[in-house]
Amino acid sequence: MKFRPSELENQHVYKLLSGSVVPRPIAWVSTISDEGVLNLAPFSFFTVASRNPPMLCISVGPGVGEREGTTKDTLVNIQSNEEFVINISSTPLGNELQKTSEHLPRDVDEFAEADLHAVASDQIKPMRVREAPIQMECKLNQIIKLGTDHLIIGEMVMYHIRDDYYTEAYKVNLEKLRPLGRLANVFSESKDFFSLPSDALKRDKRE
Repeated sequence: MKFRPSELENQHVYKLLSGSVVPRPIAWVSTISDEGVLNLAPFSFFTVASRNPPMLCISVGPGVGEREGTTKDTLVNIQSNEEFVINISSTPLGNELQKTSEHLPRDVDEFAEADLHAVASDQIKPMRVREAPIQMECKLNQIIKLGTDHLIIGEMVMYHIRDDYYTEAYKVNLEKLRPLGRLANVFSESKDFFSLPSDALKRDKRE
């Protein structure tokens, strides 16, 4: 089968993309409003944008469901304050992460709703998720409007990792991290790591 995106509804194109570009890492983004309300939300359109200087990017779409036609609080806060934290969730935090994805009023603190603890950042105002094993403080570099979405690029100015997740030579213990990823409308845990080439991998050459 093949599809021409211009002939499909947006939601159908999204389903094809989100089911094909997998697994996707999840940026658990914490921000703060002008009124001082803490905000926390997950975004799976997320990756590294630059190595030097270190930059990360997330894509934030418009509000959906009962918040259709609105701008997500994460985007509003970053546009206003130009700072945010990308927290990395491990699989055991999946329920808390999902809780912060719910459509809640702007004046609700998602940290409190998900029973998470907010801790102060070193370089910026938004708070970090204490329970997250990795937290990266970011200052906004630029926001690029792309179709219906906004690509947010931030420079990482401080990196936090729990001691028990760190190995020598600036490496992360991935087995202990148990990274949580997104697949279409379900989630996955990254495990069973291996290097390439591998004799254990066999493909069907008849395909």
